[in-house]
Amino acid sequence: MRFDVTPRARRRTHGRWLTLVAALVAVAGAATLGLFLASQQREATTARRAAPTTAAHVAAGSQRAGRRPAPLGHRGPERVPILMYHVIAPPLATAPFPGLYVPPAEFAAQMQALERAGYHAVTLDQVRASWLGGLPLPLRPIVLSFDNGYQTQYTKALPILRRLGWVGVENIQLTGLPPSQGGLGPRQVRALVAAGWELDTQGFSHANLVQLDASRLHYEVAVARSVIRQRYHVPVNWFCYPSGHYDATVIEAVKAAGYVGATTVAPGWARPADDPYRLPRLRVLGGTTGPALIALIADSRNNPEPPPVYGSYPKRE
Repeated sequence: MRFDVTPRARRRTHGRWLTLVAALVAVAGAATLGLFLASQQREATTARRAAPTTAAHVAAGSQRAGRRPAPLGHRGPERVPILMYHVIAPPLATAPFPGLYVPPAEFAAQMQALERAGYHAVTLDQVRASWLGGLPLPLRPIVLSFDNGYQTQYTKALPILRRLGWVGVENIQLTGLPPSQGGLGPRQVRALVAAGWELDTQGFSHANLVQLDASRLHYEVAVARSVIRQRYHVPVNWFCYPSGHYDATVIEAVKAAGYVGATTVAPGWARPADDPYRLPRLRVLGGTTGPALIALIADSRNNPEPPPVYGSYPKRE
């Protein structure tokens, strides 16, 4: 049996097929667009997570959620205090210098006092960039430096600073303080760098640089910088004189190694007019309350005399 289809019926059938095809194309296009947008979102999220924290980002006050960014100044400040820390833990009974131990709760109280006073932690590289006119800093910048590479600087100091959106400066010592004796391991150093901390150095063994011959001095200063740069892929622009020991020969070795400056243990605030290879710092001892730290910083603001050409670690009383 044969069925004849009228032209009008054929047109209706053809129209239905066109409508169905158009609908299928629209659905496929929407699905493709959805997949594309999802892919782009995943790539953008991955890029944000992988992107390193830049100096400008930190200086602008990249902080934890719910905390207002630090207000920026229009130019580099005249002076910047650099604080000096060592072990963030209660002192050991056998510790030769118990004053260098700051318990975590005490350290947290000090950081809270600094924040309430309007300070915001930055790095030495950021301070230098500001002094050279290229980077605005928070209105009350402060540098938090940590010497030797004690493990508690990662386990205790890092979480406290991270809650504030702050960073530190790690003056790492490459030998003589292994993880088994409370020193930082490579993984922990990388975690500090990933958190935005600046990595600088005190050399290999925390030796008295003034007493070394030319070859050993080069090893402690120049070779140490090369090793850290290759190992952690960071600039390492600043040297920290071990125990504050340095003289004119040591300064020349630091300059020849490519460092842009160095820090001492002489008290005071760092100023743009200072010799960048003799910047002063304020040593924070155990037992220092938050208000006492604010007073220490304020009292030491006006340091008319630069650090001496030869410095040494202050003796215990």
